[in-house]
Amino acid sequence: MDADSAGRLFVGVALTEEARRAIDAHLRRAMPDGVPGRLVPAANWHLTLRFLGATQVDQLSTIVRHLRAAELGTAFEIGFGGLGAFSRPRSARVLWIGLTDSVERMKALAWIVEDAARAAGFATEQKPFKPHLTLSRIQPPRDVTRAIAGVAPLDLRMPVREVVVFRSHLGGGPARYEVVERFPLRPGEILD
Repeated sequence: MDADSAGRLFVGVALTEEARRAIDAHLRRAMPDGVPGRLVPAANWHLTLRFLGATQVDQLSTIVRHLRAAELGTAFEIGFGGLGAFSRPRSARVLWIGLTDSVERMKALAWIVEDAARAAGFATEQKPFKPHLTLSRIQPPRDVTRAIAGVAPLDLRMPVREVVVFRSHLGGGPARYEVVERFPLRPGEILD
């Protein structure tokens, strides 16, 4: 990494340890033979708001400045539900778990992050934002319709209290994520 590089970055919402444990236990019960594809380690599970990729130091400074000044709103809860796949279950490349509520609130956070990314010189994200937790990557693509149908929706709620800029370190095994900056949401009426 050169002196002008901030590394390979993304902005997201980290999972709580309780949510990680609950999702992991749910998948182990529902899929005793394992999750199809290459499982993302539970320690890396997060909800991506915006992937940035290779980022320069000045771009990171601009994003940080914009997110510090942004009105991120109050803390809220999300609910996790059933499994899905991109691009579709019959030819899946990514297996994910979706959200049952607060989708619009997550979209609002993603729009704020998108504005910060554009201010830093990143091209506008072309794919519509769909909040999800990536569980595994599947190569070559395969049909996971039956696997998805066999897993009951997860009845899990989790508080969202901050937005995080992460740096990903690749090579030598699974990616490792480092917190670069945290942006807290205002306290809300979340029941813990």
